[in-house]
Amino acid sequence: MHPSSPTMDSAAGDTQVQPPPLPSAASLEALLDSINHLLSLLLLSSLTARSFFGRWQLIRTKLTSLLSSLSSSPHWSPHPLLLSTLLPSIHSTLSFLHSLSLQCSLSPFPGSKLHMQSDLDMASSSLSDQLQHLDLLLHSGVLHQATAIVLSHPAPSSSKDDVVLFIRDLFTRLQIGGNEFKMKALDSLLQLLSGDEKSAVLVSREGNVAYLIHLLDLNNFSPIREQAATALSILVSLNNESRKIVFEAGGLGPLLKVLETGSNPLKEKAAVAVEAITADPENAWAISAYGGVHVLMEACRSGSPAAQCHALGAIRNVAVAEDVRTVLAEEGAVSLLVQMLCSSVAAAAREKAVSCIAILASSHEKFQYSIIQEGGLQRLMHLLEDPPSADALESTLRTVSSLSKVDSVNRTLSSSTAFIVHLGELIKHGRLILQQLASSLISELSISDGNKRAIANCMSSLVRLMESPKPVGLQESASSALVSLLTVRSNRKDFMRDEKSVTRLVQMLDPRNETVLKKLPVAVVAAVAASGGDGCRRRLVAAGACQHLHKLSEMEIAGARKASQRLAGSRLKTIFSRTWKE
Repeated sequence: MHPSSPTMDSAAGDTQVQPPPLPSAASLEALLDSINHLLSLLLLSSLTARSFFGRWQLIRTKLTSLLSSLSSSPHWSPHPLLLSTLLPSIHSTLSFLHSLSLQCSLSPFPGSKLHMQSDLDMASSSLSDQLQHLDLLLHSGVLHQATAIVLSHPAPSSSKDDVVLFIRDLFTRLQIGGNEFKMKALDSLLQLLSGDEKSAVLVSREGNVAYLIHLLDLNNFSPIREQAATALSILVSLNNESRKIVFEAGGLGPLLKVLETGSNPLKEKAAVAVEAITADPENAWAISAYGGVHVLMEACRSGSPAAQCHALGAIRNVAVAEDVRTVLAEEGAVSLLVQMLCSSVAAAAREKAVSCIAILASSHEKFQYSIIQEGGLQRLMHLLEDPPSADALESTLRTVSSLSKVDSVNRTLSSSTAFIVHLGELIKHGRLILQQLASSLISELSISDGNKRAIANCMSSLVRLMESPKPVGLQESASSALVSLLTVRSNRKDFMRDEKSVTRLVQMLDPRNETVLKKLPVAVVAAVAASGGDGCRRRLVAAGACQHLHKLSEMEIAGARKASQRLAGSRLKTIFSRTWKE
């Protein structure tokens, strides 16, 4: 029985008690007087009831609590709007109980005992609901204010205390009111959440987030569910604290239920919230507990473009968890994700799909083979040519790098001149992380001499990358790629003609230069000196490489002694040649 429209069956027949119109401050006082009078009568009659004495003692406990609650606030009259539904409902329940008490005082009992038991239980249940709502009002602190709070947005200059009071008032109205009250309260909540972040953070701290989650229930009015889902999606997107509060209040399960069964607008709001909640790695495990992987997959398959995009984002977030990856494999996630790479899919969705594929491909070889079997390599190669964003390009390159561990893919990539040239362009013009990935691929692929010659113009960029301490591993990747390219004779000659690159390389050999591991430039020098011809070796000697290598040999740097000997051998040949000519 709803407190705003109680319906009770009396022994004499069915009676519907409608709540009176909004009371004024004067009529509110009269209503309170009448309620207190009824309470006095009922507390007395509950002790003298001749029938159903046990039930009356239970009701008496609730009547005593009601009396105590009504006596605890000195400020009732300034809040007629808040009390316009609750006090008439309480009055109606007490009036009905009084009529029942009169019947139970007679001996013998004149009516149907089953009917009376039902009436008493119904009235007792209504009294419990009304007590709960009254307790909510009292604990919110709203009724302890001498002036009424109007449900409107606080001014920008409002103090924190004023905003907190507004939030408590708002959530109180949200919980005790009917649908119209709830809609107005939710409108005010959304207005507050769209303002400054500080006020929005206060909502998660001071508001009843658990009740906001409760409004997602299927039995609630559809516009209310949509507004509640919108509010939650904003809350979880604000910051880590708000996200944690919603998650700990049990928000993930109901949001997944909405994503599974709601209308399209509801699904979109729920998908936004689920993506935000799962952005915290500590929350990823919970997706499996709620059966959420299947729900997310279905949203990707049949949801609106917006719901699909955010569901993909949530899948990407939770794919970092091993047990979730197992479920993704069982649900056929790879096939779906590969399909999402086609150009007809929205750019944001493609970006999230390839990001998820990159995570799966790097986790286990079974995902690598599955991606290949689903035709993923071909779509990834197309995506490299026209990526929707820089992040998508990075994820694509990471995935290709993972797939290159498979022999058949390595051979395919190694023989693709277009792909190799593309890697060379990324080394010259890409972001640092892309330069690292491209360098790593060049060093790992079995590239033909012809394709190595095709990207000889990226060698100077590789030398510059060797000087960069971040990201971690970039120097190693760049030096390995450069060593690989220097296996081609023409590339070695081109490299040695580049005075700036040679100077940079020799500077990196200097023991006083601590920005790079010495074994890396030593390996490059060794690659040139091994079969670069006397001209290449002489240029290194002239640039001062020998003296640095000698010191590095004494420091026992790997490869330094051998490289030094080769350059020294070249120097002796030069000296003998000059002597003979003289």
